[in-house]
Amino acid sequence: MPIKSDRWIRRMALEHGMIEPFVDHQVRRGVISYGLTSYGYDMRVTDHFKVFTNVYNALVDPKQFDPRSFVDIRADYVDIPPNSFALAQSLEYFRIPRTVSCIVIGKSSYARCGIIINVTPLEPEWEGHVTIEISNTTPLPARIYAHEGIGQVLFLESDEPCEVSYADKKGKYQGQTGIVLPRIDP
Repeated sequence: MPIKSDRWIRRMALEHGMIEPFVDHQVRRGVISYGLTSYGYDMRVTDHFKVFTNVYNALVDPKQFDPRSFVDIRADYVDIPPNSFALAQSLEYFRIPRTVSCIVIGKSSYARCGIIINVTPLEPEWEGHVTIEISNTTPLPARIYAHEGIGQVLFLESDEPCEVSYADKKGKYQGQTGIVLPRIDP
């Protein structure tokens, strides 16, 4: 599965709406960088964050998720408490082609501050805003800036289409918008 270049990403974004909104160059001055890179796309994070809290002593259970586990914050930045976690959403909406799978990796500016970004693979024919998991591994509060880069999306293309895409199996996170909490198929 070769990695796709900036030319391919630009063409797919502009001609097929693969990334919306799309920034066709890397924006770097005074911000955590975002936009098109040589072999990827640096997605941005919105100004909506869900930060874990222990106020209600809720259990984190992916099968019965208690929304009281989080505090909703809308701001230009969020400070994640030490050794804590937040969920966020990509500013960009992605439409992944059938022959492509994507991996998202963290930005070095955040990684060097002990901030880990986790996103599950973007599967063939998945579409939506990406729900982003942000972990602060440090013993200090860590700041995340809204509308700036949060993770780099790498596009890997197979030499043949998959038999069953995310859309074909009617994946539970298809078309997601907003920060989507864990779901279990009934």
